[in-house]
Amino acid sequence: MKYVIIKRGLDFIFSLIFLIILLPFFFIIALFIIIDDGFPIIYKQKRVGKNGKIFKILKFRTMKKNADSIGKLTIGTKDPRITKIGYFLRKYKIDELPQLWNILTGDMSFIGPRPEIPEYVALYNEQEKKVLKVRPGLSDYASLDYINENEILSNYSSPEEAYINIIMPQKLQLSLNYIKNMSLKTDISITIKTIIKIFNVNLIK
Repeated sequence: MKYVIIKRGLDFIFSLIFLIILLPFFFIIALFIIIDDGFPIIYKQKRVGKNGKIFKILKFRTMKKNADSIGKLTIGTKDPRITKIGYFLRKYKIDELPQLWNILTGDMSFIGPRPEIPEYVALYNEQEKKVLKVRPGLSDYASLDYINENEILSNYSSPEEAYINIIMPQKLQLSLNYIKNMSLKTDISITIKTIIKIFNVNLIK
């Protein structure tokens, strides 16, 4: 309980600092998005947060307009719905940076289970619903193990079915393991590993 309070304090302080530092960078990204595919700059999607609270997760828009109507999952590295600038933003996870605002407002944390859409959360069993006891985050054990999730899904004939029946349960188990071991040491370790893995995966490519 004590760490939960400390964790929230650290989330608030660091998200505010990063938002101020990165603000000029955000304007540059926004300009590239507008030049590439016009407005809007920010993509908002309903996700399920702590205690089942619905919030809107923020991302730099990387997909063409109305892409959601074609499908909710991104498949492979060359999904035709992704814009030109979107490929670059996704490659280095830059599209996730607006979630610093979600962290600042308390809907998310830096480290925690990735928030899911309501349709998939409705499929959780009682054990899996325990991930909703903590704030969702930018990364956790599941994010590390499935950093190339889009490519994994491209190997299945029915990606959404594979996600629901195979990948999602495995990710939830990893997220539950994170919750059991949640501590400052664990969060620092995951943060470092996430940064290293993002660059290692892209260097290999």
